Amino acid sequence: MIRILANDGIADNGKQLLEEAGFSVDTTKIPQDELMTRLNDYDAIIVRSATEVRKELIDATPNLKAILRGGVGIDNIDHEYAESKGIPTYNTPAASSQAVAELVFAHFFALSRFLHRSNRELTRPDGNFNKLKKAYSEGQQLRGRTLVVVGFGRIGIAIGRIALGLGMKVVPVDPYKEKETVKLDFADGRSIDFNFDMVSLDEAISQADYITINVPGGDLMGAEEIARMKDGVIIANTSRGGVINEDALLEALNSGKVAGAALDVFVDEPNPRRDLLEHPRVSVTPHIGAATAEAQDNIGVELFEKIRDHFGKQ
Repeated sequence: MIRILANDGIADNGKQLLEEAGFSVDTTKIPQDELMTRLNDYDAIIVRSATEVRKELIDATPNLKAILRGGVGIDNIDHEYAESKGIPTYNTPAASSQAVAELVFAHFFALSRFLHRSNRELTRPDGNFNKLKKAYSEGQQLRGRTLVVVGFGRIGIAIGRIALGLGMKVVPVDPYKEKETVKLDFADGRSIDFNFDMVSLDEAISQADYITINVPGGDLMGAEEIARMKDGVIIANTSRGGVINEDALLEALNSGKVAGAALDVFVDEPNPRRDLLEHPRVSVTPHIGAATAEAQDNIGVELFEKIRDHFGKQ
């Protein structure tokens, strides 16, 4: 029997599908420092963000036949090295796109109408209703605003659909494609296709009212890029910590150049810097972009399909 270690867990539906197909699934959490001696008891490992699968672990587990990531990014896996050893890495890029897209807009609405602050301040014993009503009376609507989507893959397209439905202008940035068609479906069965040409990052950020970043990693935005943005821009990062330079972002928040930042990811997870977490212009969540029941079920199904197809070919 093929043994699967779901070290960071797996949705119940995914576990059930795997077991019904004849796989053994162990959801017992093995600490990172014990994996070197215990992972070789398994044929495949499923991870999320918590577990790292690096070169040393791969070398220590010659029985390993597949590595799976329940999510999009695979930066916690030395996937190129694994591939060189004949061990493929799979992720689940389609499963959580809608969940991440909706979180982006939850943050955008919160920052645009000061929900992240009024929810805290009005409930305090000393919360002054009339004072807060005046302080937070100058919010802005998203309709008619320009949204720059950096990274126009599955998540970026899902974000684009929501933005189009809200009446925003969508400006996509993606160096790996030239054009993209986004289909907007309606409940009555009608649909509209929107055709987009990609725009360079430099050209896009100068016209953005809102920016959302959906890339697998890298150092994408620093002080120079922020300087080219409009005053009062609102930025969301739900991709990877460090894509926006945190020092440059903090300086721009303090000056008002950036009116708001929505951060679901940080450089020093799980201990993000306090000056960002506590900044009044920042809306934060603890890396929960894909953390909806629907997304987790989708991930479970996609993981099952990847494992079934992989071992079906052995």
